[in-house]
Amino acid sequence: MGGGVPFEKKEMAMNRVLFLLLSVTLSFGAVAQHNNKETQEDIARHRAMAEAHAAAAKCLESGKKHDQCLKELQAACKGLALGKNCGMKHSH
Repeated sequence: MGGGVPFEKKEMAMNRVLFLLLSVTLSFGAVAQHNNKETQEDIARHRAMAEAHAAAAKCLESGKKHDQCLKELQAACKGLALGKNCGMKHSH
């Protein structure tokens, strides 16, 4: 028999390594799904903000006053973006 590690201990060590590798792999999969969900939510928010800004542009094109269009933009963007300009500020 030599001075090596008995077969049972080698097998247990290999099982532990396989378990750790599987755990790490599954963890990365869960993180990737979470990030993908967050990304999809972020995309939806950006699209909603873009639609609100497009509506604000149409409002201004229709001849309404800036203040009225800004109020409509703020209402459309409530809960979507930070600030009173729907996540976008530009100079006037």
